[in-house]
Amino acid sequence: MFTKHICLFLVAVFFAKWQTMVAQVDTYDVMCQQLSEKSLPLVNLLVDVDALVRSDFISAEIEITDPQRRTDPHSETVRYACGVRIRGGYAASQEKKSYAIKLYDAEGEDFDAPIFGIRNENSWILDAMAIDRIRMRNRVCFDLWNQISKTPYDTPYNNRNGTAGVFVEVFLNGIYQGLYCCTDKVDRRLLGLKKWRVNEDTGIETVRGILYKGINWLSGSKLTEYKQTLTDQISWNAWELQYPSDHPSDLTWNPLMALIDFCAFVNADDVFLAGYQDHFYPENLVDYLVFTFALNVGDNAYKNTFLSTPDINLHQRFLITPWDMDMSLGGYYNGNRDSSFVNVDRYAYVAPFNRIMSHDIDNLLSRSKERWCQLSQTVLSPENVQSLLEGYARLFTESGAWERECSRWNNIPVPLTSDFSEELDYVIDWYAQNCAHLNQQWGIATDIADLSESSALPPVSDALYSLDGRKLSVHQHARLLPGVYLYGGKKLLVK
Repeated sequence: MFTKHICLFLVAVFFAKWQTMVAQVDTYDVMCQQLSEKSLPLVNLLVDVDALVRSDFISAEIEITDPQRRTDPHSETVRYACGVRIRGGYAASQEKKSYAIKLYDAEGEDFDAPIFGIRNENSWILDAMAIDRIRMRNRVCFDLWNQISKTPYDTPYNNRNGTAGVFVEVFLNGIYQGLYCCTDKVDRRLLGLKKWRVNEDTGIETVRGILYKGINWLSGSKLTEYKQTLTDQISWNAWELQYPSDHPSDLTWNPLMALIDFCAFVNADDVFLAGYQDHFYPENLVDYLVFTFALNVGDNAYKNTFLSTPDINLHQRFLITPWDMDMSLGGYYNGNRDSSFVNVDRYAYVAPFNRIMSHDIDNLLSRSKERWCQLSQTVLSPENVQSLLEGYARLFTESGAWERECSRWNNIPVPLTSDFSEELDYVIDWYAQNCAHLNQQWGIATDIADLSESSALPPVSDALYSLDGRKLSVHQHARLLPGVYLYGGKKLLVK
C-alpha cells in the first residue's frame, strides 16, 4: 500500500512538472528565447484583459519580437505604448478575440511606427481569424486583390487598394493566444484621401476625402434605395462613415445620396451609360466583379466593402475596396465548408452590377469576361492560388504555429486538423472547380475536358495526376472524386 501511494505521488509530481513545462513553452519569454529563422514574429499585449471592450480603447503596451527585424533594423524587439480594444461584429462574439491597436507616444498622442515594414502608421489590427479553418483566407484574398486592383491615382503606398499583413503569434500578458494576422487598415492615408479642414477665420468646414463602409445587407448598401433619415449620425442606411468619422452631416452623406440617386433612378440605359463614369471607375468595377466571382467572396457588395473618393470638391467617383473576406474559397461565414460555386447572377439586385449583368453597359460584362480570361492564366490561376496557399501553410507548419494553434483552439469554434493538408487540399480542389464553373457559366471555352460521364474517364492503366502533380494510384483513379485532374498534359473536369 505504501509503495502504491509513493508511485501515485511520483506520477502526480511528474504530471505537475509536465504541465509546467507545457505552460512555459507557450509563454512569450520562453518562446522569445527559442526563436529561429523559421519562427513567426511574436506579439505580446500587456493589458488588463478583464477591462477589454469593443467600444473604447484601454491603455496597454505592445511588445513585438521579430527575428527579421522589419520594424526596427537595430533590434529584434520593440515596445510601444498603445490603446487596445476588441474589434469586429460577429468576430467579437468568438472566444478567440480580434484586437484593434492604436499606438501612442509618451504624451498620449498618436504615434506612427513601421510595424513589420508595412507602412508608418498608428492604427493596426490583430485579426484572430477564429472561424477560418485554414487561418489564411482573408490574407490570401487581399494578397490577390492587391495584385489585381490599384488606386487609379497616385498614393504614398504604391497605389495599394487593400491591406497588407504578416502572420504572427499573439500573447496576452505573456500567455499564448494563438495564430493571428497583423495588418494595417483601409483608411484615409492608405487610399490617399484628402483631409477635411476648417477655415480658422470663419469656422467653415470643408469636407474633401470621404470613406464609407457597408455594414448591413439592406437596400442602401446595394445602392438601390435609401430612406430619408438624419445625417448627423455616423451610421446611415446600412453605411458607416469611416472618414471623417467625427463630422457626420449633410456634407459627408450627400455624396452617397447622390450616388444612390444615380444608380436607382436613372432608368434610361443611354443616360446611365453617359454618366456612370462620373460615379465609378470602370476598371475597378470589372476587377471587383471578377475577383469576387473567382474566390466566391460571399459576404460583400457592399456589406463589408468600402467606397471612397479622394476629394469630393474635384469629383465624386467612388473606388471599391473589399473587406472581411473569411467567407470565400469554399468557406462559409460560420466556418463551415461551403462546397457551392459562384452564381454569376448574385449581383442582380446590386447597383451598378445589375445594369452591367443585364445590359452589358459599356461592354463591362464582356470586359469582365476578358479580364477573367487574362487573370485565370496569371494571378488567379489555380496554380498561382495553390502556390500562395501552400506557401502560408509551410510558414504555419515549419514555425510550429499550426501545432500550437490546434492545441489551443481546436473546435473553438471550428475544427482544426493537425494534418494541415486535409483542409488545404479541400480549398485547392474547390478553387479549381470554381474556376471551371465560372468558365462554364460565362461560356468561356477552355482546354479542360468535361468528364461528366464515368464511361469517359481514362483507363485506370493510364497515368492520371492531381493538380499539384501527385500521381494517382490505380485504386484512387478508379474512385475519382469530383474535381480537376491532369491527364495527357491537359486538365480534366470530373463532376
